[in-house]
Amino acid sequence: MFKVALISVTLAVPTATYAHTTQVLSGYWQYEEYLDANPEQKELTKDLIETVRSKAVPISVKQTKPLSISVVYPGQQVSDYWVRNIKSFESRLKELGVNYEIKQVFTRPNLDVRQQSLSLLEAIQSKADYLIFTLDTTRHRKFIENVLSSTDTKLVLQNITTPVRAWGEQKPFMYVGFDHIKGTRLLESYYKKVVPGGSRYSVLYFSEGYVSDARGDTFIEEMSHHDSYQLSSSFYTTATRESGYNAAIKAVEKDPKISFIYACSTDVALGAAQALKDIKREDVLVNGWGGGSAELEALSKGELDVTAMRMNDDTGVALAEAIKWDLEGKKVPDVYSGDFELVLKTDSPLKIEKLKQRAFRYSDN
Repeated sequence: MFKVALISVTLAVPTATYAHTTQVLSGYWQYEEYLDANPEQKELTKDLIETVRSKAVPISVKQTKPLSISVVYPGQQVSDYWVRNIKSFESRLKELGVNYEIKQVFTRPNLDVRQQSLSLLEAIQSKADYLIFTLDTTRHRKFIENVLSSTDTKLVLQNITTPVRAWGEQKPFMYVGFDHIKGTRLLESYYKKVVPGGSRYSVLYFSEGYVSDARGDTFIEEMSHHDSYQLSSSFYTTATRESGYNAAIKAVEKDPKISFIYACSTDVALGAAQALKDIKREDVLVNGWGGGSAELEALSKGELDVTAMRMNDDTGVALAEAIKWDLEGKKVPDVYSGDFELVLKTDSPLKIEKLKQRAFRYSDN
């Protein structure tokens, strides 16, 4: 059990003031919007999607030296997405016959600023061929813009599928992930189906940044369009289980009549679920986000009600295939998003097992 403590809280403004979804991420192209506006990219992305779903075809060119790949991920969290991503990435590279050397650093989400900075600087100074990073904060963006303008290292942005409009042609090698808006809309559809219109709810954000905007603000905006769902409260967390626990307690204390809590990440969701159990408010629905191993276990126990499950290993495979294409001199798509499946606590163990075999086809081996 977590000890309840005060945390920093940001209450959302009333839902009526939120802009339409396309304005929530106004500085970004939405995934489908970008592909529709760039037909050549749409075809390249389609080809990569088909390749990811197919068996590996070995690289057709001979390398003169191993590739140098640096990875800096916020992997120190309960969610196993990042660890699985690396495993599937390396497994596919080996199947493809790509010769590589990899250096990886896992940090805490948005907290290990010094560690992130040192690791990123080291990757640039060592002239790595590829640097795989993420974009969630203003600090990340400033670093990325410096890399794009001053080095030959090819930058892959992981966990973001919405190209930055302001970068224009000075863009990263690739955006890859699971489109946050697509996953959010799956959960929105679920809640609208099972929760009566007019019900009140709370949103537990990730830490402040892009992920919270894409998953949290998009959800609030979408819910505001139908049947007068009411946002009772929202809280930024520190993206940890404990902060999710604390925020859930506060949400219920503020409004005991909320029908559900929309959680923006795995750690936050598991903390919220534990809080609801401890205060005997398991009538309040709560979702996971991502569908990793910890969430699937919680669903099987009835501790979570639903999740948007990423077909996790897709992105690692997509990264490996994109690098292979690049080595072969082929065009690589600017953006790739993997598949989602909505998973409920009432789904059969057989269905869950089949989804796990698909989602973790490399990372479980």
